[in-house]
Amino acid sequence: MCTPEERALLQLEEVFSATLARVNSLVLQPLLAAATEPSDAKDRECLQLLQQLHQSTQQLWETVEESLCSLRQRLHSPESVGLDALLLLRRPDHVLQAHKEYIEAYANCVVAQAFQKAAKKQSQYWRGRRKALRQLLSGGGAEGPVGTVLLQALRQPLTHHVQQYVLLLLRLQDTIQEDHPTRELVVRAAVVFGNLQSFAGQELDQAVATQALWPTLSTRPRDVLYSPARRLLLDSLDVPVSVTPLRAERVLLLEDALALVQGSSVHTFDLKLVWLDPGPDRRELHLLTPEEEFSFRAKDPQGQVVWQWKLTQAVCQALRGKKDFPVLGAGVDPSEAPACRCTAYTFCAEGRLFQATYEGEWCRAKPHGKGTLRWPDGRNHVGDFYQGLEHGFGIRLVPQACEDKFDCFKCHWKEGSMCGYGICEYGTDEVYKGYFREGLRHGFGVLESTPQAPQPCKYTGHWERGQKSGHGIEEDSSRGERYIGMWQADQRHGPGIMVTQAGVCYQGTFQADKIVGPGTLLSEDDSLYEGTFSRDLTLLGKGKVTFPNGFTLEGSFGGGSGKGLHTQGVLDTAALPPHPSSTSKRQLGLGAFPVESRWQGVYSPFRDFVRAGCPGELREALLGFHTQSSRELRKSQEYLCCDRSCPEDGAGSMEAVLEELLQPREPAALRQSLKKALSSSLHPLGKLLRTVMLTFQAAYAGFGANKHLQQLAQEEVRQHARDLWAAYRSLLQVALQRKGQTLEDEDAETRDLQVYSLMLPLVLPSFYSELFTLYLLLHEREDNLYGQGITNLSLFPDTKLLEFLDVQKHLWPLKDLTLTTNQRRSLVQDECFLSATECLQKIMMTVDPQEKLEVLERTHAEIQATVSRVLGREQQLPMDDLLPLLIFVVSRARIQHLGAEIHLIRDMMDPMHVGGRYDFLLTALESCFEHIQTDDMRLPPLPSHVDGGDLR
Repeated sequence: MCTPEERALLQLEEVFSATLARVNSLVLQPLLAAATEPSDAKDRECLQLLQQLHQSTQQLWETVEESLCSLRQRLHSPESVGLDALLLLRRPDHVLQAHKEYIEAYANCVVAQAFQKAAKKQSQYWRGRRKALRQLLSGGGAEGPVGTVLLQALRQPLTHHVQQYVLLLLRLQDTIQEDHPTRELVVRAAVVFGNLQSFAGQELDQAVATQALWPTLSTRPRDVLYSPARRLLLDSLDVPVSVTPLRAERVLLLEDALALVQGSSVHTFDLKLVWLDPGPDRRELHLLTPEEEFSFRAKDPQGQVVWQWKLTQAVCQALRGKKDFPVLGAGVDPSEAPACRCTAYTFCAEGRLFQATYEGEWCRAKPHGKGTLRWPDGRNHVGDFYQGLEHGFGIRLVPQACEDKFDCFKCHWKEGSMCGYGICEYGTDEVYKGYFREGLRHGFGVLESTPQAPQPCKYTGHWERGQKSGHGIEEDSSRGERYIGMWQADQRHGPGIMVTQAGVCYQGTFQADKIVGPGTLLSEDDSLYEGTFSRDLTLLGKGKVTFPNGFTLEGSFGGGSGKGLHTQGVLDTAALPPHPSSTSKRQLGLGAFPVESRWQGVYSPFRDFVRAGCPGELREALLGFHTQSSRELRKSQEYLCCDRSCPEDGAGSMEAVLEELLQPREPAALRQSLKKALSSSLHPLGKLLRTVMLTFQAAYAGFGANKHLQQLAQEEVRQHARDLWAAYRSLLQVALQRKGQTLEDEDAETRDLQVYSLMLPLVLPSFYSELFTLYLLLHEREDNLYGQGITNLSLFPDTKLLEFLDVQKHLWPLKDLTLTTNQRRSLVQDECFLSATECLQKIMMTVDPQEKLEVLERTHAEIQATVSRVLGREQQLPMDDLLPLLIFVVSRARIQHLGAEIHLIRDMMDPMHVGGRYDFLLTALESCFEHIQTDDMRLPPLPSHVDGGDLR
């Protein structure tokens, strides 16, 4: 059974539907007809507003008809159709939205005086329609100006209807039991339409106040501020307030802006970019905007409270982007507007940001967080900001004069300038990867041009205030030259080494990019010149040439008018020929630039990171991008503005890295942990290793692979091992300090032990390719002689070779030789000491000097085991017996470049092994290597066919 309240609702909807139909025919249609031929902009605005009102009226009428339909179904079938089927209860928000759109469209017409303007065109018509308009108004009210009557005719039916909604819904609520499920729907609908009643009252009152505002303003302020959708919230004429230091005769708080009016000028502030700071003085309200700061002071405390509350609510409403419902301040009602926001603003004041548009996050009137800054000239910056300045990671694009060319800076920034690690791709096709300070290249960095550049060039080294300064390497591919040495103010200055593609290697002093004073020049055939030079390394002036055969030529050198070199001096042929190894091992660079300070620019950012306590936010700026990020840097600018670092709770976070260091480590476990760290591009130690690898390759790869630089490279690798061990210790110290513990001091002996036994074997593989190439070049002659000896010795069968090497016959493992009836013992090969031979061959399968020495030790053990088996007792071989047997094993192992292997082991082995067992075995191997190079080994007598019986 339907209640009287439901019938009353049905009747209310029927009356309102009919009223809307009459409003459309009596008011809106004639108004639209009068405004159909706009003559100016104001008329066009009037027509547009009336059309919007007509559309919203149609939508409201359709919603009312839909509500009527649900009420009629309920009235005719109360048993089958429940209360929850009523549109007012089922979808109150839908009904609410239709009413709100009508109210806002009507309020816009009020602000623009659209009714009055349209009525003036048919004033005679409206005077005759007063009786019809009176039907729309309850209690009369059809007197007065036509415009006022029209306002009332469109407003009163709506406000009366909403009021009746609230009353009837409240009465319906009282008829439903407390626990009935429909009661909640009725209560919700009553609240919705109660809020709508408040919203309508505030919206219509604000519209009237705003309409009254415009005539009080002079032309220019009105033109700047006027908009039909804009509402006045507070006027200093109503609640007086003074503004300092800006001047303002009148202050207007609008829904979306704060306006300061002074005469015919007006200064507006977007409320989304207004921050309120009450400050210590409650009588004064401090306001912050992107380019202005000023204060409000009301005449009395009550006025101060009104201005502060209204401003706060208006700012919050502007940030939400919609009107508060049901009244201003009824939305999320914070005690103050949020300090952090996200919006766009174009700067107008002269300065660095003049005419630039910033879009992104703000805090207290300053760009703060992630955002984008664009200038009219095409520059733009995407990245992190802090208190108004670029700070953190960011990308800056700077257009070049030529079309479609940009300089792209993918860097870390500090207080508006590039500072920290970055990758810069220039419009000139050059790329810089390295460190900046105050916007200039500073610290370690690599500048490289593309191979297609007219003069391809690459510099790897240190910079100071934008210029090459300190130790650095420059490769000039067009000239086929590589310079390794000191720089100052973008010029080669100080000790340096020049290596040419032809194999010539020069060491001397440079000043202002020119060679000065005497120097040393080594050619590929090991000829040595000591004296003065021309710019292109031509012998010029006094000097001395020492030839590979020991002859010397001392005198004055110079170029004649024709080709060739002219000299006047003394040729000395009396000197004995030097040993080939002495001439090939002449080394350059030793002592010219101390290895301890050569690449400190690489380690300095790491030390700064450690001194700061290893904060995660500085990890990328001080240690560089990891491999994956660098790839993304080249692929997507949008990705760059995201958080590229590992999450702080992830396995790659600094917290996890430091926690890993604190795990108790046995030597084997510590070695494995360090190996994992050095192989990771995310770990600080791994980043360091990859950077020093770049420096090593820049110096010693390509045509920089010159044998006269071998010792320079070798001492550099050892120094990197020492520095990386120190880096590990410094990280461990930070980890312990966070736990309130301290790291015990490490004496020099313990440090060297850890460096050579632990760190050097782990870092050596990263440099091995370039380093071993230098050893190959340096010991090429020795290895060639050794190779000839191995080739000749391979012609011998095992027994004949043992006899040739004077190995005592009772040590021969003849039982290892399996003969068929058609074989003679003298023809059987590769059987004797096979286990030792196979063991020694493993020396080429590792780069670790310690492991190579262990292979050598196992080889010695296999020889001893074979001899003991032959003799039937344990036997320790004396050197006289061991050496020929070891030569036999070495010759059968056929290890390539054994000289380079031996010298690398000798240079890189742990100093604690000097004088010990490993040193003894390595010395024995060296003796074998040298013995195989001798003439009697390289040119042995042809093996004779000896009958098997001859060997018994």
